[in-house]
Amino acid sequence: MDKLHIGIYGSVNSGKSSLINRLSGQNTAIVSPERGTTTDPVRKLIELDSLGPCVLIDTAGIDDNTVLSSRRIAKTMQTVDLIDIAILVISRGVLGKTERGLLDLFAKKAIPFVIVNNKSDLPDFKEIEEFKGNTVNFSALNSPDVKEILSALARVRPSEEKEVLLDDKIKRGDIVVLVCPIDSAAPKERLILPQVKAIRNILDNNAVSVVLQTGELDGFLKSNSKVKLVVTDSQAFKEVSEIVPQNIPLTSFSMLFARLKGNLELYLEGAQHLNDLKDGDKVLILESCNHSALTCEDIGRVKLPKLISAKSGKKLEFKIIPGLEPLPDNLKEYALAVQCGGCMVTKKQLARRVEALIRAGVAVSNYGVMIALCSGILPRVSEIFKKKP
Repeated sequence: MDKLHIGIYGSVNSGKSSLINRLSGQNTAIVSPERGTTTDPVRKLIELDSLGPCVLIDTAGIDDNTVLSSRRIAKTMQTVDLIDIAILVISRGVLGKTERGLLDLFAKKAIPFVIVNNKSDLPDFKEIEEFKGNTVNFSALNSPDVKEILSALARVRPSEEKEVLLDDKIKRGDIVVLVCPIDSAAPKERLILPQVKAIRNILDNNAVSVVLQTGELDGFLKSNSKVKLVVTDSQAFKEVSEIVPQNIPLTSFSMLFARLKGNLELYLEGAQHLNDLKDGDKVLILESCNHSALTCEDIGRVKLPKLISAKSGKKLEFKIIPGLEPLPDNLKEYALAVQCGGCMVTKKQLARRVEALIRAGVAVSNYGVMIALCSGILPRVSEIFKKKP
């Protein structure tokens, strides 16, 4: 399951940083009476009782009036699209214009929230009745117990959907071959998350996973006639497709994650817009992780633009958006966006990004889908996902 992302918001000196320190049990954020102590959002990965693995995000005060206030507030607002639950920290029962603006934003984006009414130990503390069911009275400085806050977060957390990676495609005893090329773009001494997750999912279904590189694939298939499925890194799609017999289903980690985290049907439809591209069109390449792209084998920054340009036969302009950096303001200027599998982000984070593209009228596809299309094998590798009558 995706880690629950919890954003902590409020005015300057409302007690946000003190609260994140209480929740994490560590000095995660600097606490100071000086205005503007928190600048960029601070993230803390932690396991919380009744909530499981979480990412806490401490943000700058929304009413910051320091020299860099506009940048700090912009960074704070960007985090709203990354969270599953919001905590609004207020001081002594004061719900001002700034705080109500945040609550309106949470409502607009359908983000559940909890209000922490801080500084309950002060004589001028006031309770609030308007959001009583969502409010917890608290003193960040004098109340180490955060059980009530955790209970409130558990009450409002979104319901979890069962993740389906390979569960509906394999059964007990099936042999699944995972092709994991190790090239200069591969992470040192480890597998990428989609590969690791596929291995675990196969084990959970009491099936058999065989992990190998492209060079060993042909020999293994010739010596084993019971392989039920081959899953490959999409970069090796064309080579692997030529090796795997037509009677064995074939797909990629990227396409599996497109279905898991996104909308595979939307990506398949969006890929067809490749044929409509014209000279000078702009194409967005959307990464979701912050990796160092220093090799000529980088898929998003090197290989994919070359494949798209060659397949379309057009002179195109590519823009790379790393991690979950904000999308360009001028989205309507882009003819196509190609999103990675999203293994390092949550389903909701990916959905919000894709929704913004759809609203702007931009066709959206996926790394694996686009590589398969450019390699001429899309019908074959998407066959496994077709709904049977």
